[in-house]
Amino acid sequence: NSGMNLVFATRNAHKLEEVKAILGPAVNLLDLNDVGFVDELPETGNTLRENAVEKLMYFVNKTGLAAFADDSGLEINCLDGKPGVDTAHYSGSRDAIANIRKVLAELEGCSNRSARFVTVIACYINNELRLFEGEVKGEIATHVSGTEGFGYDPIFIPEGYTQTFAELPAALKNSISHRARALESFSKWLSRTE
Repeated sequence: NSGMNLVFATRNAHKLEEVKAILGPAVNLLDLNDVGFVDELPETGNTLRENAVEKLMYFVNKTGLAAFADDSGLEINCLDGKPGVDTAHYSGSRDAIANIRKVLAELEGCSNRSARFVTVIACYINNELRLFEGEVKGEIATHVSGTEGFGYDPIFIPEGYTQTFAELPAALKNSISHRARALESFSKWLSRTE
């Protein structure tokens, strides 16, 4: 494989596949399991940006490997930007169904269901730290629909569509998602630095 080796600091197989599909063959993507990294990555930041950098630098400082990390969050206007940094464990656990239930319950009686998904990618290559961001605006559905995707996908309806991320084909979601947009700028930058 002639592509550059790059570690994606994650153990989330869903994310890894999604990122592989977007970055393509120019990058030989490894995850934490591939490089035998067993530590839990710290996430104590107050913002997605802080979390992405903290996870990344913890890994880089321990291994010296070229890597990137991401942090994504759902920000709901009616809930003052929550769940935000607490997106993955909003209900107190990493249970997607419990997280979704909590959001739907908190939104009862809210007429404005607008929201956005944001991804921040922090990358450390050649002693340089870079940040890339992507967002997709949309709204929160009133009930769960669809079986594709993961996390809050069954209740997030992206702008310009009538279906949730979980109802849209994966290829379409991967072309319009917050992660896709952050990865696109990341990918463009990567192709210039190789």
